[in-house]
Amino acid sequence: MANHLTSFPEGGLALVVGATGGIGSALVQALDVSGRFEGVLKVSRNSSPAVDIVEEASVRALAGTVSDSGLPLRLVIDATGFLHDETYRPERSWRHIEPEHLHYSFLVNAVGPALLMKHLLPLLPRQGKAALATLSARVGSIEDNGYGGWYAYRASKAALNQLVRTAAIELSRRWPEAICTALHPGTVDTRLTAPFSKQGLNVRSPEEAAVDLIKVIDELTVAQNGSFLDYRGNKISW
Repeated sequence: MANHLTSFPEGGLALVVGATGGIGSALVQALDVSGRFEGVLKVSRNSSPAVDIVEEASVRALAGTVSDSGLPLRLVIDATGFLHDETYRPERSWRHIEPEHLHYSFLVNAVGPALLMKHLLPLLPRQGKAALATLSARVGSIEDNGYGGWYAYRASKAALNQLVRTAAIELSRRWPEAICTALHPGTVDTRLTAPFSKQGLNVRSPEEAAVDLIKVIDELTVAQNGSFLDYRGNKISW
């Protein structure tokens, strides 16, 4: 891992949002081991101070913390996301669509990341590589949807992809070396995917997923600003 992230200037700050989740904590470890950044800031709803991405005041305070660090913000990884909990499960049919479920999914999977883009993209340096990568999902691809179901999750991730694409276009106008992208981590052995992991799927550990994602981020170029890529670096259809 020490040889990864060499495409980024040395020093600076890396930020992981959702740092206590399965993938998030593995990404933090990978960034720490890389030694590429002077600081790695790890935040979540359980961190101190806590960061709630669906509350704009909380995201604004996070941006203030980043600015106060005095380090250039080189990399942001948004590892947040919502698929299910004790109340909501992925819908198998339109009969199961609930407004409250749709609202909450869009709030966490689209509105929260949009607030991160709003407040953190302006903090990226104007020179040298910098990136904001948010974890999306292949099921958010409209073209790739061949099975149906999972209305709230699919639609909210599709919305996230559009937000990334739109923000990337604006970013390119003033930050010519910066990148905003959506990444699909694959099926990872976490609490989020555990109830839906089927025999025969390529289920990987969070540590393996983190290594793959870091490699993709390291290989990102400006030409991939506004892209939707999987953990191998392959393009996913919108």
